[in-house]
Amino acid sequence: MNAILEEHLAYLKLADIAAQCEPLAADAAAKGWTHVEYLRRLLEGECRARQQRAIERRVQAARFPVVKTLDRFRWDWPKKINELQVKNLLRLTFVEKKTNVILMGGVGLGKSHVATALGYEACQRGHSVLFTTAVDALNNLVAAQAAQRLKAELKRYLAPTVLILDELGYLPLDKTGADLLFQVISQRYERGSLIITTNKAYKNWPEIFNHDAGITSAILDRVLHHADTVVIEGKSFRMKDQIEPTT
Repeated sequence: MNAILEEHLAYLKLADIAAQCEPLAADAAAKGWTHVEYLRRLLEGECRARQQRAIERRVQAARFPVVKTLDRFRWDWPKKINELQVKNLLRLTFVEKKTNVILMGGVGLGKSHVATALGYEACQRGHSVLFTTAVDALNNLVAAQAAQRLKAELKRYLAPTVLILDELGYLPLDKTGADLLFQVISQRYERGSLIITTNKAYKNWPEIFNHDAGITSAILDRVLHHADTVVIEGKSFRMKDQIEPTT
C-alpha cells in the first residue's frame, strides 16, 4: 500500500478500508468494477465493521453474566409459557414505547434467559442495556448514598435504554432499599424500559418491600401501568436430571 495512503487511512481510523483496499482493488481489476463500485464496496465493509464493533461495545457494557438467545431456549420444559408472547417481545416494540416486561415464575424456569435474550437483541438493534441483579443494584445504591454520591450512581441505572433487574423478590428489602428502588423505577417511568425477573406474584410483592403498603402500591402502579407480564410455570430446569428418568 502507498505509504501516504496508509498514513491517511490510519489518521482517519479507517481500519477496515486499510485492510481491504488492496484485495478489493484486485477484485475490481479482475471483474471490471467502476471506481464508484469499488468505493461503495470499501465503504460498505467499513460500515459493517464499525457496526459490529459498536454492537460488541454495547454487549460488553450491558454486563450480561452469559450471553443467551431465544434460539437456545427450551420451550418444551416449562409447564406453562406463552411462546408467542415472548417471541413477539423480541420485536422490541416495548423498547420503542418505553414500556416494561415482567418475567414471573419459580427458580430455574428460564426467566433470566429470556431477559438476557431480550437485552441482547436490544444491543443488536442499537440500544444501550444494563443487566444487574436487584440485590447488586441496591447494594451499590446504598453504598453510594452513604458516600454521598447517590445522584451519580442513580444515573448508572437511569441512563440505559433498557434496564434489566434480575431476581427481584429473592431477598426482602428494608425500607432504605425499597425507597432507593422506588427512585429508580419512578425516574425511569415512561423514559426507558425495565425488564424485571421475579419469583413473586404481584399479590405477594408487599413481602419484597418490607410490607410497606404505600411503597408497594407506588412501585406496582409505575411498573404495571405500561407492562407485559410473562408467567412461567413448572419445575426447575436445573433439576432436570433428577426429575427425568434415565434410560
